[in-house]
Amino acid sequence: MKDYIVASFSGGKDSTAMVLHMIELGEHIDEVVCCDTHKEFPAMYRHIEKVRKVIENAGIKFTMIRAEKDFDYYMFEHQPKRRNPDKMNLTGQAWPSPMVRWCTNELKKRPTDTYFKELRKTHNVIQCIGLAADEGYRFERENNQDPSHRHPLLEWGWVEADCLKYCYDHGYDWEGLYEIFPRVSCWCCPLKSLGEYRKLRKHFPDLWQELKAMDKRSWNQFLKTYSVEDLEIRFQFEEERIAQGLSITNRDFYNALKVRLGR
Repeated sequence: MKDYIVASFSGGKDSTAMVLHMIELGEHIDEVVCCDTHKEFPAMYRHIEKVRKVIENAGIKFTMIRAEKDFDYYMFEHQPKRRNPDKMNLTGQAWPSPMVRWCTNELKKRPTDTYFKELRKTHNVIQCIGLAADEGYRFERENNQDPSHRHPLLEWGWVEADCLKYCYDHGYDWEGLYEIFPRVSCWCCPLKSLGEYRKLRKHFPDLWQELKAMDKRSWNQFLKTYSVEDLEIRFQFEEERIAQGLSITNRDFYNALKVRLGR
């Protein structure tokens, strides 16, 4: 079968730089594939549509892959097989966790694997993946020595900073997302740092309110040590302490925070 070149595109800085520069170099691409998690930042969706137009104007097929059900269905309605008898009557998968990342499996891996499996029945697929040159650890971890994979950014020696600069230089700025967050993922992801939740609350108050509403519907807590409402209390308390010129990192702060949280 003839080689069929597919570029995987998430909308992030690395895959954006990879796809746009391949087009700029005149490299042949048969198809660009993007997977919708249903929980990207609104600015990310607008960015994806902007890049999509460039891709299609270059005569390249653009495919958006989506799971049959969305994030909210899996979180609040889906009934997976459970081994723990204490959870048999619970509804939905609730919040993902570091140990149970059902969102990655159900919304990204499963639909993407299914799509490529069907594609490989009729094509010799060469998948271009946007791993930057300073992400060698991912290259090894994900076993990307596969001959059906290609890594253009590694070939060019482009690190993540090169990718972001290339995008900025070509007019792609994600409406400031990368100026707020070091890495842009689903806005409701419970695997972010506390600093990222502070920024979400500050810069995206509507999404923060939606996150609080989602947490109230879930049968498990957002984080191991905090609910979203707890984070709200903590962040408000931090602001009060900072206004008073007090520390938010010493033992006194944490003792006072426990009192504020009612613990």
